Amino acid sequence: MTRALRISQVGVRGVVGPGLTATHVVEFVAAFVAFLREPGVVVVARDPRASGLMIREVTVAALLASGRDVVDLGIAPTPVLQHTITRLRAAGGISIGASHNAPEWNALKFFGGRGRYLSTAEANELLDFYHLGRSCYVGHEALGTLTSDAGAIDAYLDQLAAAFDFDALRRLTVVVDCCNGTSALVLGRLGQRHGFRPVLINERLEGVAFAHEPSTTARTVALQLAPVVVPLGAAAGFLFDADSDRVAIADNRGRALSEELVLPLVADYSLPREQGRTVITNLSTTALVDDVVRAHGGRVMRVPVGRQAAADALASLPPETVALAGEGTGAVMMPRFNFAYDGIASMLAVLSLIVEGGRTLADMVDAYPRYVMLKGEVPLAASRMPAVLARLRERFVTGRGGGVATIVDGLRVDWPDRWFHVRVSQTEPIVRVISEQRGEAPEALHASLLEEVRRG
Repeated sequence: MTRALRISQVGVRGVVGPGLTATHVVEFVAAFVAFLREPGVVVVARDPRASGLMIREVTVAALLASGRDVVDLGIAPTPVLQHTITRLRAAGGISIGASHNAPEWNALKFFGGRGRYLSTAEANELLDFYHLGRSCYVGHEALGTLTSDAGAIDAYLDQLAAAFDFDALRRLTVVVDCCNGTSALVLGRLGQRHGFRPVLINERLEGVAFAHEPSTTARTVALQLAPVVVPLGAAAGFLFDADSDRVAIADNRGRALSEELVLPLVADYSLPREQGRTVITNLSTTALVDDVVRAHGGRVMRVPVGRQAAADALASLPPETVALAGEGTGAVMMPRFNFAYDGIASMLAVLSLIVEGGRTLADMVDAYPRYVMLKGEVPLAASRMPAVLARLRERFVTGRGGGVATIVDGLRVDWPDRWFHVRVSQTEPIVRVISEQRGEAPEALHASLLEEVRRG
């Protein structure tokens, strides 16, 4: 059964009412203010979920009570929030929204002064402050003030316009499934300012009943988006989650592409344009990334699953050496956008690749080496995992398996044409099992892994 409340390094997420309450919000926000080192305003934004207004009021109240000035963006995408933090040189920011989760969920995501996700050390410190009940409330004479920033989306569009050729992109017919989320606000304004007007479906902001699950997977794309691409004569279709930091794609033939293809496509566009040669991704992301990056003379740095691990990797490298960072969920960060997970920028990068390459999206995808990934999950207590991983390592690495092991996040084993990754989920009491093979699906390997994990 899904837990109604999840507290982790990512922040706090839960079903509003039975899980996430106003008390949790107050305590987390108070801990965040206590955690912040630098003075300055805190920027707040939310997605359109019905609970967002309540959580926004509680969040703002806790910030003001802690003496912090607040800039409220209202309903706005998370990438816009991150851009605004940087533009205003704010102390940090809080995004209120549960991304790909159902409408009854909501969450708080915390950002530091550079508009980036917290590192592992920072996230752990924030969790310590929360569990210790740390706060720094002030008297009436020192309360913060509340202002709004109605120009945040326009400022973000200015940044996009400096990076992409909208005159060229206007020639493409594009269909976008907004999933009743924040992407509709940006894309509507983009059409007004730059004449790039995708055909929008499910664009009405909705807080209670989304048109469908706001999940950036091929399955979700296939529900409503993919079937309309060919009738509209579109070059591509894109689907966003509720806060626009992830995107999924349908090609011009109406095929729902794997969410794993977003990072390789954006890498294909970005690597010729960036100074950096390193692409950061996690251990569960497709091996196609390695092929694409290698073709451009770059290298892939693989890290544990989780946005904190990506933040740690970014902090460990000179910024000019990194060309891209992302994961196989449709979430990608580019240096020119301050390494914010930005689905809209990713969409524009893929469309620019189509325009500049002179080929259809389907033809580009078909030219890539074919990989097939299988994903599964098994309920299992974390205490039993060491024995499971030891058996898998003995079977596939130290025995006759001949694989190469990576053990920084569960166990990943690689061969020249296939790999698997078995790890404990950070948010649920399950073990995730992922396997991928070049050419054909690794069905026998995957079934064997699932059986081994179920043995416990």
